[in-house]
Amino acid sequence: MSLLLVRYAEVGLKSESVRNQFERILINNILDSFAKEGIECLIERERGRIFVETHDVDRAIKRLRRIFGIASISSVMSCSSKLEEMRSFAVEYSAPLFARRSTFALRVRRTGVHDFSSMDVARELGSAILEANKEKEISVDLVSPDLEIFVEIRRSKAYFFTEYIPGPGGLPLGSQGRVLAIVDRDRDVVAAWLMMKRGCRVIVLSDSRDLVKILEAWTPRLTVEPSAQVEQCVRKYRALAVVFGYGSDEMEEIRKVKLSVPAFFPLIGFDDQEVERKLREISA
Repeated sequence: MSLLLVRYAEVGLKSESVRNQFERILINNILDSFAKEGIECLIERERGRIFVETHDVDRAIKRLRRIFGIASISSVMSCSSKLEEMRSFAVEYSAPLFARRSTFALRVRRTGVHDFSSMDVARELGSAILEANKEKEISVDLVSPDLEIFVEIRRSKAYFFTEYIPGPGGLPLGSQGRVLAIVDRDRDVVAAWLMMKRGCRVIVLSDSRDLVKILEAWTPRLTVEPSAQVEQCVRKYRALAVVFGYGSDEMEEIRKVKLSVPAFFPLIGFDDQEVERKLREISA
């Protein structure tokens, strides 16, 4: 099985108890999303990191990129964090990556107690790689290298990778309250998506199947109701707020909103071009 290293950002800023709770929610969201797509996996977590083992790396990465709370993903290979083993592994790992006369940089970070520093590792591994690839005439360039090799050392393991694949960021879906979103047009989709990114479980009120499908790609469990039943759905789902896609040029419509719960307008500061860009990103 191949190994994926999953990082989160905002979750790591929370207190220990809240972080543990959010990590559990995030892992459950990964499992739900993978189950919907028929992707088998094993998941382990460490402080600040989640590790996903799977045979279907490409499909797994595609799904992880649509799970809120994930900052980035990397496909990694691992070895022991003993310095000699890392030297040998670095040579083996990097050998197929170099073209003739290419440049490289090692980016090392470390967590835990070790008898070496990150700079020590970079120096030792860099020297070993240069020596093993003398015939290719490779060199080090720390500013603008052709290849970056990242090494993340966590306690007794070292993880090697060459790429950070961005995720949507935000907070895990379901970690915040439940809201309704009126989705009648494209910009409403963006407003609902932004609330999902903030961790809210969104109940979509819409009669447009095409708009709903865009949001369904971001959650395996999306509840949809007819758009006319706003107050009824507020009571039914105990929603904390209702979300609209109105912009600053629609003040008259905003004034007409009268509800028993707060109304949110996530796009109030967005211009039309920003909304269109975000919609393309969401729909891609």
